[in-house]
Amino acid sequence: MEQKIHQGRNVKRFREMLGIKQEGLAFDLGNDWNQKKISMLEQKDVIEDDILNQISEILKIPVEAFQNFDEEQAVNIIANTYSFQDFKDNAVASGFSYQPSFNPVDKIVQLYDEKIALYERMLKEKDEMMQRLEKLINK
Repeated sequence: MEQKIHQGRNVKRFREMLGIKQEGLAFDLGNDWNQKKISMLEQKDVIEDDILNQISEILKIPVEAFQNFDEEQAVNIIANTYSFQDFKDNAVASGFSYQPSFNPVDKIVQLYDEKIALYERMLKEKDEMMQRLEKLINK
């Protein structure tokens, strides 16, 4: 029996990973939304496409992530890919040699660039939040 993807639970997972509260998502969705309505939405197995598209734009996560992410399948893949039993045996662990297949300096530069991009996005989001707050204050 194939398990269905629970889109509401996926919305909740991604929202929580981003540190966004239900009230914040409701605010971004518009005046018709509130915390209770978001809570009810996150309990739905299937979410209407237009709402899912709005949430996708707000959270900046592809719609496909909400439609296809299956936590149980992800856990199974991780469990089947990495066997930690081997590392309990000292003989195996001592014979383990780590040879990176990438240049560590390049990786550090890449991480630095990603950090700068993240910082710039955070500043942009802060400015957008300030504009929203100013609109609320001026109403």
